[in-house]
Order: sequence, then C-alpha cells, then structure tokens
Amino acid sequence: MTRRFLFLPGSTRPDGNTELLARRAAEQLPADVEQHWIDLARHPLPDFEDLRHDSDHTRPTEGNARLLLDATLAATDIVIASPLYWYTLSTPVKRYLDHWSGWLRTPGLDFKATLAGRTLWGVTALAHEEREVADPLIGALHNSAAYMGMRFGGVLLGNGSKPGDVLRDTEALARAKTFFARQAPYARFPYERAGAAATR
Repeated sequence: MTRRFLFLPGSTRPDGNTELLARRAAEQLPADVEQHWIDLARHPLPDFEDLRHDSDHTRPTEGNARLLLDATLAATDIVIASPLYWYTLSTPVKRYLDHWSGWLRTPGLDFKATLAGRTLWGVTALAHEEREVADPLIGALHNSAAYMGMRFGGVLLGNGSKPGDVLRDTEALARAKTFFARQAPYARFPYERAGAAATR
C-alpha cells in the first residue's frame, strides 16, 4: 500500500511551534509519500456525545466529521501535532480522538480493524526544558495506539513558547530529519509489556 500521511495540527494558534516542527519532519518524507494536512482548529468537530448505550451511530455524510473520518480511514500514518496544553493534548485533538469512540461503533466502518497495523505518530512543542512533563501526552497517544492495534512511532519533542522558538531548537530539528524514517513497533499497554517481561 502506498504510504499516506495524515497530518493533524491541533494548535489554537496558526503556524505554531508544533506545526513548524511537524512540517520540518514532513519535508524529509520521500516524494512518493502522500501528505494530507487538516488543521483541526480550522475544521472543528462538534463536541462528542457518547451514545454507545442509547442508539446506533451513523456514518457522517457531510461537514468536518465526514472529512476527518474519510481522511483517517485513508491514512497509513496519522500524525497528531498537538502542543502541550496543561500537560496533555489540546482541545481540538482530544475532541478528534473522542470521535474515534463513535466511529468504532458505526456499523459498516470496521474502524478499529481498518486502523490496526497502521501507525500513529506525535509531534509536540513545550515550554519546559524538562521533557518528562510531556509524559501524559505521550501516554495518551501510545495507549490509544495500543487499544487500536496500531504501531506507535513515538513523539517528536521540541522546545518553544513564543512563535518560531522551535526553529532555534537545533536538537529537535536534527531529530526531525529522521523521525519518520524508522519502522514503528506495535504499541503495547504498559501492563502487557510488564507481563511479557515477567514470563521471560
């Protein structure tokens, strides 16, 4: 299958540091790899309503929900580009992932089976020098990939607060050059990894 990268910037600030870093990484992809960019803040989804015990979900037929669902199903690689907001994912990104819950229960989509084996990546910029403060964001993406049976390519971290700051983070820019180059492993929940280690 031809690789198709779906980039999902989720900042509430246009051309923010996270998107700048994601674009630097995307520049390194081979020319034959398709790229599709959808800004989640400029293509907002409605608040997710949990109807799993009340009614059947229907496939969205119009608007941003249809655009994002179709793009998600078509992608081999999904790149969540979320700045670190209060130590986790931004609101537009969280809302998008919440809609996965509905798409999982939509008859005829086979959403989970379709995404299984595909790859989830993350990119984030944070103001802290201490990278461990991004662990909740990384954990949310890693565990989402594990639940879906996806591969997880990790999160490309950069430092920046004011617009353009990340372009001065030479270490992050160096990591961006090879970030998408490796084969990502399948994601596993922490308890699965711990169980596997205990049986060795």
